Amino acid sequence: MTLPALLIVDDDPLIRDSLLLVLGDDFDIHLAEDRPQAIRLLRDMDSPPQLALVDLGLPPTPHRPEEGFRLITELLAHSPNIKVVTLSGQNEESNARHARTLGAIEFVAKPCPPETLRKLLLDALRIQQSEQAGLADSQSQFGIVGNSPPIQAMRSQIELYAKTPYPVLIEGESGSGKELVAAALQRLSGTPDTAHVVLNCAAISPNLLESTLFGHAKGAFTGATSAQIGFFEKAENGTLFLDEIGEMPQELQAKLLRVLENGEYQRVGEAATRKSNARIIAATNRDLRQAARTGAFRTDLYHRLSIFTIQVPPLRTLAEDKLLLLEHFSRFYATQAQRPVFELDEAALQAWQGYPFPGNTRELRNIVIRLTTKYPGIKVNAKQLEAEFDPLPEGTGTSSGDAVADARLVLQQGNFDLDDLLMGYTARYIDAAMEMAHGNVSEAAKLLGIARTTLYSRMEAIQKHKAHKIQ
Repeated sequence: MTLPALLIVDDDPLIRDSLLLVLGDDFDIHLAEDRPQAIRLLRDMDSPPQLALVDLGLPPTPHRPEEGFRLITELLAHSPNIKVVTLSGQNEESNARHARTLGAIEFVAKPCPPETLRKLLLDALRIQQSEQAGLADSQSQFGIVGNSPPIQAMRSQIELYAKTPYPVLIEGESGSGKELVAAALQRLSGTPDTAHVVLNCAAISPNLLESTLFGHAKGAFTGATSAQIGFFEKAENGTLFLDEIGEMPQELQAKLLRVLENGEYQRVGEAATRKSNARIIAATNRDLRQAARTGAFRTDLYHRLSIFTIQVPPLRTLAEDKLLLLEHFSRFYATQAQRPVFELDEAALQAWQGYPFPGNTRELRNIVIRLTTKYPGIKVNAKQLEAEFDPLPEGTGTSSGDAVADARLVLQQGNFDLDDLLMGYTARYIDAAMEMAHGNVSEAAKLLGIARTTLYSRMEAIQKHKAHKIQ
């Protein structure tokens, strides 16, 4: 029997070797010591791993969680079905909550008994298998839960656009369910039995993306020992869903534009022109309109892809649907785990309604999984529920007079360096913006309210300042 694949990412070789020893009988283990190596491993695998065990403190900042947070985001961009567990010596509650908001199913503090870890991973695997079975048995032709006006409007758009042959661009935040919209478009297309092929543009190495899309001839490049068809041929007369389209390299965007205009493309290493009848559906969590304005994405390709556009609303705007999703997922996971359904008391229900769910439906679903595990058949109070939420940033609450007084006090103490203070503040806000934008410089610049070139200049200035302080 094929073992489920588990990706372990930890910079400590002793921990990697120990985990390989204690978990090797249950999982097909792939080891990486940092985020870049983990991404290379993912791109080289024939299919993504079912599970990932990620240390938050990874190089080059092993004493801070930002690199681990970034990897969680990239893993779920690569494959939304991966179940991510964080294993970290940084046992801070705020880190645990934020990791879960980004999409991790659970946070485990080091050291952790091997049996506890094994049980947690096997439980995550069972949850994943239940979700896949539930998706296959979806009762709704849409597969989308919700009755709020934005969801009803989105369903109307799906019905309207589904039977047309034109491209559809699906926009929405991470975790909002863009892949469900793409699947619904295919089911309602009038040709539901045709192929529905999915390619995540962020999951493929840029130098392999062209051959993945269009195929290649034997000998087209080193390692091409035989000819291979691409995703356009696999899609045939069906649908090709290009997820994370904003990550497609610009040199490849021109070739995709050609297919959209006349259906023509060439395999890598071939002169013969081939034709594609596949319908293109694309999705992105980036603002492609803004990216087109700044030159980060081809304007002509954006206009071809966005003949029809569907905006997936973030969960924070769907107040009445939060309770529907709570009921849907709590019953589903309780049934799968063969446990009684938990309930929320009145105060907890108010807290549930008031929480903005920055990780969208993915975060809501993972909170329900944890509550089902911890409180089967129990009425959950507000304190228990809020322990699962990502704490919101606190305001400074400092008046201008207090701020001036504080500044005088600091200056009186001596050894003050204004450049250090300003660079420190700048670096923290840039780090926060880059984390929120999942490493996308254009999106981070937009969050900071500055131009992308200005952001590059500020980042360069911070590095020079750090280098100067070291000397």
